Amino acid sequence: MAANRSLALVVRTVDVFETSTVATLFTREMGKVSGLAKGGRRLKSAFHGGLDLLGVSDIVLIPKASESLDLLTEAAPVERFPCLRRDLAALYAGYYIAELLTDLTDFHDPHPKLFDAARITLRHLGDAGLRPRRVLRFELACLREIGLMPTLDRCSQCGEPTTEGEAVAFGPATGGTLCPACRPGQPHVAVLSRRTIDSVRALASPGNEWREREMAGSELASVRQAVGAVVSHVLGRRPRVQPYLGA
Repeated sequence: MAANRSLALVVRTVDVFETSTVATLFTREMGKVSGLAKGGRRLKSAFHGGLDLLGVSDIVLIPKASESLDLLTEAAPVERFPCLRRDLAALYAGYYIAELLTDLTDFHDPHPKLFDAARITLRHLGDAGLRPRRVLRFELACLREIGLMPTLDRCSQCGEPTTEGEAVAFGPATGGTLCPACRPGQPHVAVLSRRTIDSVRALASPGNEWREREMAGSELASVRQAVGAVVSHVLGRRPRVQPYLGA
């Protein structure tokens, strides 16, 4: 089969045999792939520096038939993110991004916009003031790309607008906001303030409102809880790295 070339973010590596590595990569052109790098652990390997976790590399992959692992033949480092080496909170946020890309996406399902969003987010995780918002924006970008972005402006069940009132019912398992008529009997429903819903909408939208919008610590925590509940529902469990994200 013909070799495929793409930019790739290294999201997981596992050492196999004595000198080889299996790398899970989120590529821009092919989506998530898993490839065997033969000899990838040798000191003078052709992969030197190209399989570093949370690094972007230029990779060449030869697809294999059936259930066999693809063969990784080249991986040259393109971009590293210095903030991940000097800031533990930034590193945990990077691990979280890798976990979402690994567990929320399917193999060989390209999402170039999500690749670009991950790369931009990793570049700026050293900014502690905006880091929580950037992580939230990335979570929402993931949900949008896989078609599971929660509904925020109308009832997720009947489609009626939910724009009145200061409190809104929100069901992670039902796809977003709920009107009073559809709320009864729905599982795991939370009541969010209108301001929290508007903050989620701002974080999910293009432009700079997500930067400029005032969000007190309690409001950011409410947004974190709501978005985290949706991600946990989609995964069927709480993300492993999420408890380490902090404020």
